[in-house]
Amino acid sequence: MKFGIDRLLADPALRKPLEGQRVALLAHPASVTADLTHSLDALVAAGVNISAVFGPQHGVRGDLQDNMMESPDFTDPTYRVPVFSLYGEVRRPTGQSMGTFDTMLVDLQDVGCRIYTFVTTLLYILEAAAAHRKSVWVLDRPNPAGRPVEGQTLLPGWESFVGAGPMPMRHGMTLGEMGRWFVDHYGLDVDYRVIEMEGWAPDAAPGFGWPPERPWINPSPNAANVNMARAYAGTVMLEGTTLSEGRGTTRPLELFGAPDIDAKAVIAEMHRLAPHWLGGVRLRDFWFQPTFHKHVGQLCNGVFLHAEGPGYDHAAFRPWRVQALGFKAIRTLYPDYNLWRDFPYEYVFDKLAIDVINGGPGLRLWVDDPAAQPGDLDAATLPDETAWEQVRAAYLAG
Repeated sequence: MKFGIDRLLADPALRKPLEGQRVALLAHPASVTADLTHSLDALVAAGVNISAVFGPQHGVRGDLQDNMMESPDFTDPTYRVPVFSLYGEVRRPTGQSMGTFDTMLVDLQDVGCRIYTFVTTLLYILEAAAAHRKSVWVLDRPNPAGRPVEGQTLLPGWESFVGAGPMPMRHGMTLGEMGRWFVDHYGLDVDYRVIEMEGWAPDAAPGFGWPPERPWINPSPNAANVNMARAYAGTVMLEGTTLSEGRGTTRPLELFGAPDIDAKAVIAEMHRLAPHWLGGVRLRDFWFQPTFHKHVGQLCNGVFLHAEGPGYDHAAFRPWRVQALGFKAIRTLYPDYNLWRDFPYEYVFDKLAIDVINGGPGLRLWVDDPAAQPGDLDAATLPDETAWEQVRAAYLAG
């Protein structure tokens, strides 16, 4: 198969509209071609006039480990063009930076989750391009989490840098498809194009979204593999809790744990509460000690999510419900557990982080209500998932 960048480089006719244009590139370390050449180098070698580079959260070089670590602007040492950070002093491109190009190429590997901030960065780029009469092309890449949809729709008034619009947590779209929806949903008057992939088969084993012949490169420091991408729509919620999501270990966002929980008991309680939510994934209790971040230096007991191997069922695995069930099990076993982390999350200062992550308080209220059952969460969530599947149908490439 070919990613968008590979098709653009292979076909001079696709590149022809860029002749005579000043071209910007929005990229990160996973913005590479099939032979692992970085897209910036490959585009320059193909004769594209790159006049500026933009970097999303974690920087164009992907060097910043944690959330809310801001990247500076700098000058690219090889090509001597400006590199603008969209996660530093600003998260929306400035008028000055928009004046450095005519067309922006967006070549970002996403992980298929609303909270992953590249989705919001794309929206902000499209809004700025509409205001400044610029063109935006997305060089499309696979959604490694595939097509399944899961989670509650972000509520009106809950928009944030991790909530670009009314979609569920796991949206099942590529960035190129999402851009088409943004243009329509927000009524943007912008020249928008998608250089689509060729041969992507999101329902095919064994990749189910990620072509196994392509090496995985971290699009952000803690996105280490496809298992993380599959689990992330659930494990990302751990950022709003006192539980470790595994930062400071070699397998972040594939696990949860803490020094003061019994992982075997948590897994048993998850199976007791809602065994039907645990299809397609294997849960394993284990021990870990974070070298930084939450519970640094402390021995933690944890639960590892194996969304891979012979026990993986792509259609059955529901990471958002699995993680919600983990919270519910902990709340049931330890009713007074200090679960919710109270700190400013992605520049939102007046809401709990878990609610910002979920685009509303529904998940947290369900966890904290001792009378709430799994069926209650399903009843609140299934209509949102069905509605989104209907909305997005018009925007899927095929």
